[in-house]
Amino acid sequence: MKVAELLKNRRKNWQALEMLCSQMESKKKRTLGAVTIARFAALYRGTCADLALADSYQLPPNTVQYLHQLVGRAHNQLYRSRTFAIARWGHTLLYDVPQRIFRDHCIHLAFVLFWGVFFVSFVLALFPKWYPGYAEAMISQEMIGELETSFRDPIGEESSPMNLIMASTYIQHNTGIGLQCFAGGLLIVPGLFITMFNASFLGACFGYMFRPDVYADEGKNFYHFVTAHAPFELTAIVLSAGVGLRLGTAWIITGGLTRGDSLRKQATEAMPAMGAAGLLFFFAALIEAFLSPSNAPWAIKATVCVISVFLLLFYFIVLGVPRRSLRATR
Repeated sequence: MKVAELLKNRRKNWQALEMLCSQMESKKKRTLGAVTIARFAALYRGTCADLALADSYQLPPNTVQYLHQLVGRAHNQLYRSRTFAIARWGHTLLYDVPQRIFRDHCIHLAFVLFWGVFFVSFVLALFPKWYPGYAEAMISQEMIGELETSFRDPIGEESSPMNLIMASTYIQHNTGIGLQCFAGGLLIVPGLFITMFNASFLGACFGYMFRPDVYADEGKNFYHFVTAHAPFELTAIVLSAGVGLRLGTAWIITGGLTRGDSLRKQATEAMPAMGAAGLLFFFAALIEAFLSPSNAPWAIKATVCVISVFLLLFYFIVLGVPRRSLRATR
């Protein structure tokens, strides 16, 4: 039997080891019983042998990378310590988390869907001759009036004592959008619809406010306000939609597991992305409360925007590219 076929037949053992890792992460070892611990150790030794075979025969980098992470995860559970280890947490945050998110196809789909619909909606709202009445139908005339009224005055007249209250309000509002995308994704079709609707609505708002006749007055104030916090906030919405979609697919694509086990497995794998989304919502709310409404020059807010985009690209793409894949292409 070829090595590739042998490893393919052992995939069920890898999935079983993943499930036991999840159990050991949520429970104390002594509550699992001696039989479970012994089975865990046997699966761990078998997976180590599988990794050696996969590495020696230069199987696809994704398979080798998956086995590396699985062996590392099982090793940490078998020999784990309750003491806090900065190096271990640093490795998790700077290595495991971005690579898991980078390989998540549900997040890829949410990213393409959100930004594709966003830019189409932006263009249609910006050029009314292409689709007359699009912005008014998508946003509603009442909302357009509220936008123009809200940004009629220059940015920077808000009182600073209100900033902390506004930060908590923005956190609640932004998290609410993310939870809508996440919860809708559990049923797949509603999640896709909610993601597309939010992308269409936001794109229409940005496009309408960028029209030359609007930008000269209210639009300039609008972009003065949203520039700094937009990268973190919009990225968090995409991550939330991707996580919800991943959990939704767990009900359908079970990989041989029961639906409950499949959902628990996918939930464990999706936790890093949801945690990243929560942090991005938090950072966006702080910027939106303290910097966005301030009278700081637009150049400063644009600089914060560029730095935010650079940090997002570095974390999710540069740190997310599998290291072994990079070496294999050289």
